[in-house]
Formats: sequence, structure tokens, C-alpha cells
Amino acid sequence: MTVHTGTTSATGTTSPATATSVTSAPSTAPFSASTTEEKLRWLVQGLLTRTPGARHALVLSRDGLKLCSTPELTVDQADHLAAIAAGIQALSHGASLQFGDGTGDVRSAMTEFYGGILFIVEAGEGAHLALVTAEDADAGLVGHNMGQLVEQLDGHLSAPPRTP
Repeated sequence: MTVHTGTTSATGTTSPATATSVTSAPSTAPFSASTTEEKLRWLVQGLLTRTPGARHALVLSRDGLKLCSTPELTVDQADHLAAIAAGIQALSHGASLQFGDGTGDVRSAMTEFYGGILFIVEAGEGAHLALVTAEDADAGLVGHNMGQLVEQLDGHLSAPPRTP
């Protein structure tokens, strides 16, 4: 996982850091993996707090590696949810290739099941945000709040493919 501290323009050039929730910190020391995960966890926990019906959230890589999760999830639950979300996104990618515009790009996926709803959105290059809510959650509000969090992360979070 990489956290970028600058902003990238449409031309691909990076300008000096612009303060965001992910990169703002009292310390000027480089980010370690643990402080980055703590900042992400704080942001994801905030999503739960301001989204009625939200139960669990996590950030994952495209290949299903959990990057951070809310504390209500056990390690096994978070790993399982990350694998499920990555699988759903992979299936959605295939549907987009075959029946969409051919790019394979997926904006979001939503799975309704008895007892809840799973929402998944892109959260940066190779990263996704997954949120599990109660089945009566307001999908519009959930989507709005997830979109706001993704905007906060925009350009600052990437999960490049792992090399064997």
C-alpha cells in the first residue's frame, strides 16, 4: 500500500502536499505502515459513525488483501470479507468487459442478502472500500458517504499488484 502526500494534476505532475485526512499529522516523520493503517482505520471508523445502519467496513487491495478494517471485525472476518469483496469486484469486472464499454472498469457493486447489504466501491488505484450495512440502510446515503470518503482518499491510496 502506498500513501501519496502530493496532489496529481491532469497532466500527471505531482504538486506539493495538500493536507487531507490521510496525510495530515502533527509529526513530520515519514509514514510507517502502522501509522498509515491507523489513519485509514480512523477514516473508515468515521464512515461507520456517520452512516446509519453501517456495521463493518474495510479497505482492501484488488487481489483481496485487507489493508485496514474497523475493529468490530475479527481478523478472520476481515480477511473473509476482503476475499468476498475482491471476488465480487472481479466478477463485476468480467461483466463490464463483456457487457459494458469494454474497459472492465467497475464503479461500484452492491449485494443484498437477508440481514444486510454489502457495498463495494473503488478507493484508489487497485484499492476498494467495502461496507456492510443493515438491510434497511438508505442506499443513497451509504453511497454518498462512501463517495465522500473515497474523495478524501483520492490520489493518496494505491495498492499496486503484488509480485511473486
